[in-house]
Amino acid sequence: MSRRTVRIAMNGVTGRMGHRQHLVRSVLALREEGGIDLGGGETLWPEPVLVGRREHALRALAHEYGLDPQAVSTDLDAVLADDSIDIYFDAQVTSARQEALKKAIAAGKHIYAEKPTATSLDGALELARAASRAGVKHGVVQDKLFLPGLRKLARLVDSGFFGRVLSVRGEFGYWVFEGDRQSAQRPSWNYRAEDGGGIVSDMFPHWEYVLHNLFGRVTSVQAHATTHIPRRWDERGEPYEATADDAAYGIFTLEGGAVAQINSSWAVRVHRDELVEFQVDGTEGSAVAGLRGCRYQHRAGTPKPVWNPDLPATERFRAQWQEVPDNDGDEDTNGFKAQWELFLRHVCARDTSGPEAAEPYPWDLLAGARGVQLAELALISSAEGRRCEVPELEL
Repeated sequence: MSRRTVRIAMNGVTGRMGHRQHLVRSVLALREEGGIDLGGGETLWPEPVLVGRREHALRALAHEYGLDPQAVSTDLDAVLADDSIDIYFDAQVTSARQEALKKAIAAGKHIYAEKPTATSLDGALELARAASRAGVKHGVVQDKLFLPGLRKLARLVDSGFFGRVLSVRGEFGYWVFEGDRQSAQRPSWNYRAEDGGGIVSDMFPHWEYVLHNLFGRVTSVQAHATTHIPRRWDERGEPYEATADDAAYGIFTLEGGAVAQINSSWAVRVHRDELVEFQVDGTEGSAVAGLRGCRYQHRAGTPKPVWNPDLPATERFRAQWQEVPDNDGDEDTNGFKAQWELFLRHVCARDTSGPEAAEPYPWDLLAGARGVQLAELALISSAEGRRCEVPELEL
């Protein structure tokens, strides 16, 4: 079996998400499995090149995971000028991403990036158009689509289980400690608008692709964003003013008429089975999906509760739902790793007109721009107290 090596410049792997999810649980996990079987006796072998600002941290990662100690760099321009680099991946802070992606596209590298891809819709569209002109392949992380709970929910949608979808209700969030008495679980830049922070810019791109891919394009948004916790403490224990929103409450209308309501908060205590849950109600059935599990109730099995506040409830409502089985065998799937494999296969597919031709990649920079667009319009909606239409984007 022959090995085809793909060298990936990975920028931002010293951060929590870039390190744990993208480097360790995705790229290195694929290597631990022996690479990706491309068929025909060929295996794809991802070779990471670690890029960032702190050389000592990069070298420590390379040593910890047995990577080439020379495959680290603090010079992004030099890395992009290296013809042996095939793919540029970006998991930096949002404010640094657009400029780095522009350089990578100009250098002819294939692009894979965390979201949001830019701090503005104009910037995100500029990237999508530049990549299209350059003829490079490009993808944006949309990990939640590949998680077991959402895959099970997609199976129900694709089977027509819901009939006509009426509404989607989403609850996301958890309590992020302020950093004074207990350390915060998220970096302090997340709470500074001047550094690209805010729950709207972080989470609304997720909601865009979840709604778009499962139920239909978002056609309007009405949102209320707020900062519930105005004072926090940073990584050095220094107090700072939180200038970014830490909670947002959104109503979205979808193509086809369904309505989605999603609450997002870093100032909420969890009283549900998972940190994010979506309830979908349709004419023929309903379902509740988290990241791993999915429960459903069909119309024929729907009970007939009667409102009577004078008597205690005797029905066990949760017990009246059934679990969607793990028929695909992917209950332990890591969503980040699953999409990494798909993107690497896309990059390595032949650009021909034959049966092995590269298929269009649906989660590209234009899809990333839709997420930026929704977040931008949600902030406008919140600031101006009105509903905003969401026009369809084109390159």
